[in-house]
Amino acid sequence: MPKGSPELTASRKEEIVNACEQLYRTMSFKEITIKEIGAATSFTRTSIYNYFQTKEEIFLSLMRREYELWAAELEALVQTRETIPAGAFADTIARSLEQRSQLLKLLAMNHYDMEAHSRPEQLKEFKIAYGRSLDAMRSCLQKFFPATDPERFIFVFFPFLFGVYPYAVATDKQLAAMQEAGIRFRMHSIYELIYACVMQLIGD
Repeated sequence: MPKGSPELTASRKEEIVNACEQLYRTMSFKEITIKEIGAATSFTRTSIYNYFQTKEEIFLSLMRREYELWAAELEALVQTRETIPAGAFADTIARSLEQRSQLLKLLAMNHYDMEAHSRPEQLKEFKIAYGRSLDAMRSCLQKFFPATDPERFIFVFFPFLFGVYPYAVATDKQLAAMQEAGIRFRMHSIYELIYACVMQLIGD
C-alpha cells in the first residue's frame, strides 16, 4: 500500500471501484481487465496494484459496497418504522433490490472466483458487509413480523437472490435461443420476482 493519508487511499479505492462499476454496466466480467479499469481512472493503470492485486478484488469490493448500501437501507427501515404491512414490506424490499441490480448481476455469476483470487483481508471485509445485510434482514423480520422465522426466511431468500438476475434480464441472443427452442417462458422484472418471493415467505 502506498504512503498517503487514509482519506487519499479511500478516495483512490473508491474511484477504482466506481470505474469498475461503470464498465460492468456495458461489459462482461471476462471482458473487463485491470487495463480497462485503469483507463477509466484519473491515475496510471499500474497504480491500481497499490490498492488491489487482482480484478477479482475490485469486483469483490464492488459487491461489498452493494451489500453495505442495501444493509443501510434495511437498517433505516427498522429505525424509522414501528410497523409495516406485509405488502408494503415486500414492496420496499423489491424496490431496494431493483435499485441494486449490480449486486444481483454479481450474484448471478460465479463469484467463487472473486473470493478465491482475493486476499484474506479483502475477503474478510466482504464477509462483514454480507453479514451486516443478514443481520439487518433479521432485525426487520423480528420487529415487523415476529411470527416469521427469520432463519427460515434467510435460508430461502438469500440463495434465491443468486437466480433473480438471469430470470429478469436476458440478451437478445438468449431470448432468440429460447424462442427457437420452443420454450414457453415470460420474463419477469426484478421487482416482480422479489415481491412474490417475500410475500410467500412472510405470508399475506
